[in-house]
Amino acid sequence: AVVDLDALLALDGGKRAATLRKAADRNLPAAAAAALRAARNPGEAAAALGNLVDRDATPRLVPPGAPVLQPTDARRRSGSHYTPRALTAPIVREALRPALARLGGAPRPEAVLDLKLLDPAMGSGAFLVESCRQLADRLADAWAAHGGAPAEAGDDPLAHARRLVARRCLYGVDRNPMAVDLAKLSLWLATLAADHEFTFLDHALRHGDFLVGLSRSAIAAVHWSGGESHHMAFALVRDRARKAEAERARIRAAAGDIGEAASRRMLDRADGFLDDVRCVGDAVIAAFFAADKPRAREAERARVLEALELGGARWRDALDSRAAALRRGAESAVPFHFEIEFPEVFDRDNPGFDAVVGNPPFLGGKRISTILGNEYRDWLFSSHTESNSNADLVAHFFRRAFRLLRKGGAFGLIATNTIGQGDTRFTGLRYICKNGGTIYSAQQRIKWPGEAAVVVSVVHVVKGVYDGSIRIDGEKVGKITAFLFHQGSHDDPERLEANSEKSFIGMYLRGMGFTFDDTDTGGIATPLAEMRRLIAEDPRNEEVVFPYIGGEEVNANPKQEHHRYVINFRDWPLRRDQLGDNWKTANEKQRKEWLRAGVVPSDYPDPVAADWPAPLAIVERAVKPYRVALPPKNAINRESIKFWWRFLAYRQGLNAAVTELERVLALSRVGQQLAFTFLPSSIVYADSLILFPLQSFSAFAILQSRLHEIWARFFSSSLKDDLRYTPSDCFETFPFPNVWESLPDLETAGDKYYESRASLMSANDEGLTKIYNRFHDPDERDPGIAELRELHAAMDRAVLDAYGWRDVPTDCEFLLDHEAGGDESPRKKKPWRYRWPDAVRDEVLARLLALNAERAAAERRA
Repeated sequence: AVVDLDALLALDGGKRAATLRKAADRNLPAAAAAALRAARNPGEAAAALGNLVDRDATPRLVPPGAPVLQPTDARRRSGSHYTPRALTAPIVREALRPALARLGGAPRPEAVLDLKLLDPAMGSGAFLVESCRQLADRLADAWAAHGGAPAEAGDDPLAHARRLVARRCLYGVDRNPMAVDLAKLSLWLATLAADHEFTFLDHALRHGDFLVGLSRSAIAAVHWSGGESHHMAFALVRDRARKAEAERARIRAAAGDIGEAASRRMLDRADGFLDDVRCVGDAVIAAFFAADKPRAREAERARVLEALELGGARWRDALDSRAAALRRGAESAVPFHFEIEFPEVFDRDNPGFDAVVGNPPFLGGKRISTILGNEYRDWLFSSHTESNSNADLVAHFFRRAFRLLRKGGAFGLIATNTIGQGDTRFTGLRYICKNGGTIYSAQQRIKWPGEAAVVVSVVHVVKGVYDGSIRIDGEKVGKITAFLFHQGSHDDPERLEANSEKSFIGMYLRGMGFTFDDTDTGGIATPLAEMRRLIAEDPRNEEVVFPYIGGEEVNANPKQEHHRYVINFRDWPLRRDQLGDNWKTANEKQRKEWLRAGVVPSDYPDPVAADWPAPLAIVERAVKPYRVALPPKNAINRESIKFWWRFLAYRQGLNAAVTELERVLALSRVGQQLAFTFLPSSIVYADSLILFPLQSFSAFAILQSRLHEIWARFFSSSLKDDLRYTPSDCFETFPFPNVWESLPDLETAGDKYYESRASLMSANDEGLTKIYNRFHDPDERDPGIAELRELHAAMDRAVLDAYGWRDVPTDCEFLLDHEAGGDESPRKKKPWRYRWPDAVRDEVLARLLALNAERAAAERRA
């Protein structure tokens, strides 16, 4: 953020830190806040901010009125990153490969200039500049092979080639109008177009939302889903698009032969022909965004149809006002209807782009509605069949890019490594691969070359069959699935009945006011001393107070000990009331309503929360106000408010599964390491844990083995570069060995490994995370760690033997899952893992996939 120091100094000293926090989303350390409070001039204020100032962007104070270039807040929130050439060059080269192969070894110049390439989120134009370079090189080669460059190329045919390519081959859109201008400037500089105005690419680089737009048939039908054409809209689309294409053809053919003023007039005429068509399309989308339910949206669309029937000039006025509403507010949308905006691309015999390249914004599925609005999320879900509303935004970029390709065209897009995982894979690559797309190149887990702390994948897909070599991370393979793997299918492994009801997520409190915790710095939890006082005054209070443990304690505490307690009213009603005969004579529906309100008759035999008034008073003070303040539009929030005295998710099934057990296996849902441990069954587990009602060392050995880790890392989703274990994907699908419960070697191997690890953690006062960080450190020479590595190999051997896979070696190496970036980084800072070589890992994964299919088929037959 840019901070106006004069405005900040004009405030009362006590208000400066709070104002800065609101403007820049940064909290000041106490010393910096005190210095800022006392600052008397801009120099002292800048000194107070110290290391918080980005010295690369502003090495010295910027005087008032001077320009400062920075990403917009929307760009930051949507997860956009500028792309260095180390990524753009190979991505563009690979994306153009199918189109150039189709042209043959020595294409004619016109064939090169007929190629159409799109960047769907062009930002500052890095991909377009790289595309311009590569296509211009091909054009120069074509001139050399077929008679030389045209006379107007002068002494620099390559610069002329770049200008021609920029004008005739390159297209781009972006939600941010400033990004559009930056991209134009980048290409203007790259093409050395000194004799052209800055706007010479206005016809091809446009402001708009790549994901929000309609086809010609949908505009003609006045419906976002298409259908039967409306007579007036159909005539507009047919006649105006033809006229617009004629003007745009003149612009492309003119190249540098006409002045920019004449070019601008032609573009204005082309846009003028399309204004009415855009108006109809925008109004249809506005009808969708104007409501949140299908029936209400249809009613809004009916009003668009009514306006069209007005005729004359009145229909345009009516629809303009509706479309304008779409562009207002923080969650505005600027539709972009590709088939009418770029008619020369879609009026060809084989319509669509030859290539789409780019770096779509990184935005998690659950944040789409938060950042872009519920209606935007619904639009994506409606636009893309067989999609999931939890899919990351990048999956929808993949889907839209694939739709806009011509047959034989290809895209090369950057994505987070979630592109091959979970709901994002289901929505994006799975659909594409099952509907005519072929992944022909995939690079996984590339550390971003710049400063952004992200790991990405690069995926290339052709629309149709690919005749060349198919490669994963540079290695030639027979196929690439939607999981970015060379074995298996595009669909999830099947969930196995044998694993059902054996994995649970812990309790979701929805309010830390339930807890007793002396480490809470937010002042929400109640001190442990108060818990002890309540129990001393009334020992019955201990019946609703339980030890409470989460993922942090499991990973960090050497003995996995809890330090918190929690008030737990299970799924009990709130209070008893004088319902009397009303309860006895009420029907089942009325009784359920009373129960949902937390009210039962005075003679109700089971416990209610009000039977423990002191703990209930704590929850009413510390939880209820938080719950009541939640936005009531959300159904989960309404549930939270109605049952404010209960956990939001009590997990009755978990309680039933562990009641008869002494201990259960537990795993933190998110973490760098896959580390299972045993916990007692008589405590409350936080939702940051996954619990398995399994208490044998054989179960521990299988789940802690490298076999299960390979499966889990492949089928889990990720948070940054951490593993996010999902039981439905990682556990319920995992094929255990046959009769594993009765194999003594498995029990012995798991027991030895577990006890050795526990002793090591206790002796070093280190938790699971630190122990496994040392386990994977190639510079670690501690004898205890060396012994743990040997025991892990022995445990893996026992698990492999249980499957009958005695031919699989257990030798490990220190290998990188991805390059950490920066040659100056010491080796131990890189993401080393002590693991099986890639060939062994892939072989075991392929066998497990085949075993899952075999087991699922057997269960279906049974």
